[in-house]
Amino acid sequence: MEWIEALIMGIFQGLTEFLPVSSSGHLALAGNLLGVEDPDKILTFTIAVHVATVMSTLVILWKEVAWIFKGLFKTGKGIVPSPYGIRSLNEEQNYVLNIIISMIPIGIVGLCFKDQIEQYFSSLMVVGVCLLVTASLLGFSYFTKPRKKEHISMFDALIIGVAQAFAALPGLSRSGSTIGTGLLLGNKKEKLAQFSFLMVIPPILGEALLDVKKMMEEGVAAAMSGISTSALIVGFLAAFITGCFACRWMINLVKKGKLIYFAIYCAIVGLATIIWQLFA
Repeated sequence: MEWIEALIMGIFQGLTEFLPVSSSGHLALAGNLLGVEDPDKILTFTIAVHVATVMSTLVILWKEVAWIFKGLFKTGKGIVPSPYGIRSLNEEQNYVLNIIISMIPIGIVGLCFKDQIEQYFSSLMVVGVCLLVTASLLGFSYFTKPRKKEHISMFDALIIGVAQAFAALPGLSRSGSTIGTGLLLGNKKEKLAQFSFLMVIPPILGEALLDVKKMMEEGVAAAMSGISTSALIVGFLAAFITGCFACRWMINLVKKGKLIYFAIYCAIVGLATIIWQLFA
């Protein structure tokens, strides 16, 4: 992978990680169109762009992250009533508990079905179909007007986590699935984007650690084969800068309720990909 290819793939990763259009699906499409080796097979590149998107999330949502850490060890203040009998948690602790609950489904999928799911990444037909599913979910969440809940419940956090687990498939947008599911459950759009972006940080870092472990087992030289240091740096910076832009943009778009445009986009790209595969 040359630096110009790393730049393009880094931009795709940074933009599509946050926008509800599927980063994995677009990376597969971009790699196929550019004739680039599957970036997921270049471990160092995969680790770099994933860490870059995590850092962009922390930069844009630093106030929310600071709020969580400040309140995590407080006791007796800001207690949030819970229908589940847990009444000793403040708002920040309840938020962290919901994030932990949301991680359970993707943790199970990552540990038990990672190899099976990775087989679908080479199929652009799967990407096309999953993009249509993303478009449908975004469309339903746009036209459905359920009641607005003040807080994301533990049950809702679990269901949103299940949506994130399904989004391990290429073409099924993680942010689109989690935000769309949260809207269908009746949660306020102002809170969903932030929760969606924060809940993915632990799984991404966990996957990066597994990739680092695999890189050490294979040897650093083998993991660096196919990409230069300069290309790696370019890819990281591209993913980080575009990630910051996309994260901020997406939060504003969710607040304004304009996800329908991404539904239309995913439908067009999904149909085009299916037609391309049928008649190529």
